Amino acid sequence: MIDHNLIGALGGDLDAELANLLGAKGGAMETLLNDKIGDLSPGKLIKGKIIGFQGEDVVVEVGLKSEGLIPREEFENMPDLKVGDSVDLLLESLEGDDGTVQVSKRRADRMLNWQRIIDTQREGDVVEGMVTRKIKGGLLVDIGVPVFLPASQVDVRRPGEIGDYIGRKIRAQILKIDTERKNIVISRRKLIEDERDAAKKRLMSTLKEGEVVTGTVKNIADFGAFIDLGGIDGLLHITDMSWGRINHPSELLRIDQKIEVKVLNIDREKEKIALGLKQREASPWEEIEKKYPVGSRVRGSVVNLMSYGAFVRLEDGIEGLVHISEMSWTRRINHPSEMVQPNQEVDVVVLEINKEKQEISLGMKQIEVNPWELVGEKYPTGTIIEGKVRNLANYGAFVEIEPGIDGLLHISDMSWTRKVTHPNEVVKKGDSIRCVVLEVDQEKQRISLGLKQLTEDPWVAAIPEHYKPGMVVRGAVTKITNFGVFVELESDLEGLLHISELADHKVENPQDVVKPGDEVDVKILRVDTGDRKIGLSLKRAQWGDSTQARGSDEPADRLTPKPTRGGMDTHGSMGTDKIKL
Repeated sequence: MIDHNLIGALGGDLDAELANLLGAKGGAMETLLNDKIGDLSPGKLIKGKIIGFQGEDVVVEVGLKSEGLIPREEFENMPDLKVGDSVDLLLESLEGDDGTVQVSKRRADRMLNWQRIIDTQREGDVVEGMVTRKIKGGLLVDIGVPVFLPASQVDVRRPGEIGDYIGRKIRAQILKIDTERKNIVISRRKLIEDERDAAKKRLMSTLKEGEVVTGTVKNIADFGAFIDLGGIDGLLHITDMSWGRINHPSELLRIDQKIEVKVLNIDREKEKIALGLKQREASPWEEIEKKYPVGSRVRGSVVNLMSYGAFVRLEDGIEGLVHISEMSWTRRINHPSEMVQPNQEVDVVVLEINKEKQEISLGMKQIEVNPWELVGEKYPTGTIIEGKVRNLANYGAFVEIEPGIDGLLHISDMSWTRKVTHPNEVVKKGDSIRCVVLEVDQEKQRISLGLKQLTEDPWVAAIPEHYKPGMVVRGAVTKITNFGVFVELESDLEGLLHISELADHKVENPQDVVKPGDEVDVKILRVDTGDRKIGLSLKRAQWGDSTQARGSDEPADRLTPKPTRGGMDTHGSMGTDKIKL
């Protein structure tokens, strides 16, 4: 039976077509009408015709005098629409609240687009669409129908914020099509990787070393930048960016910047490319010897300080090192900052050039006259100087002759008679002392000083005169060793009493005979002025040999001369000399 309510919903005035249907006889009429109404079932795609515009809506006729209203926003080409245009629609309901047929152009477009994609696209195909919004796990992309772009498939390197892609048109590859759920997953990353792989093969087959190519800065690290050459990345190392000094690649480059670089090396097996930016220009080291000949005086700027020296920039790409030893002729410098500061302008002298290593040695002290060139004239050998003890070492004392000029007073030149084991036994840091200049080594910048040379050598006359072989003298035991005993004959003068001269019998341990501090009478066996030694004997003194030289007729036990410093002013004027042999 014909549903008369449905007919009423299709419009009050029946057109000629409906009249013909009603005029048909019996079952034929019912069949024709049902066929026509069946075309307008909810959920079906139908054709409509624009018959007018009403406010923000477009009025369309869907057949049998049925009208529907469609919001203007569903039409992308709204300005071009005109009455009579045909549009594809989805019938949602035959009668809405306002008595009109409910239709949707947007949903119809999606159904048509989905069908078109199913009919024309396959997994692996490339599509293009607009990123519309961010959803959980990724992005929605409109390629005619909404498709899903997972966050992991947005780019080769996952971006920090995928929401930045909203509103951008992108190309991507279809990963999966689920027809039952009407779901499509795409990957921009896969497309980029495939395209880069193809471009890489083309590039590696045609690229040549020495060629200048254009690339895009893709990533910046502390050690350099990666440049996209159009399918493969090349490394532009920081040392190949500029002939001048840069602290970080970001000082010259920025992400997505296009630059021209020179291909320095290609490793086709490992697919690695080394690039250079500075190599596009001639190296400033090419004519370095002509621009900065050795011995020339130039001006530069301090760019960096190290513990061993300061780097001075002579021009962009040309830096030289002023070693800490080349900063001053006389000052003792612990760190270059005591002399110069970063960005300070300084005058330097070119000392040496190594073009192969691109190194220049510079000097600051060479700007001034070397004071050591005048030392030999100012302080000839034999000159008596007065200076302050600046420092002590195990082997001697450093005496400041004038600011920056030190002389070394070696322990062997501190006393004629005393065996000095450390300079602090004779002098102290800060003492003002008089010394004699013994030698000036201008080349090694050394001055040798002597303290004992201020007085006459007592071993020349005084000691041989006061201590003669055969004489018996008294002394105090100062030190015992396994080979003998040292006996102090007077202040700072010692003789050696060998173990064989302790007693008539064989002595295994000298301490069985004498102890430190014992007063003993000993006989002088020999006085060796060359080796500055006096040999003594205890057993011979005890024999009381009548042939010993006593110097008078008095008994031997009374002939124990004990010379004093007053009696030996030739070696005791400093009040510090001791004779140790």
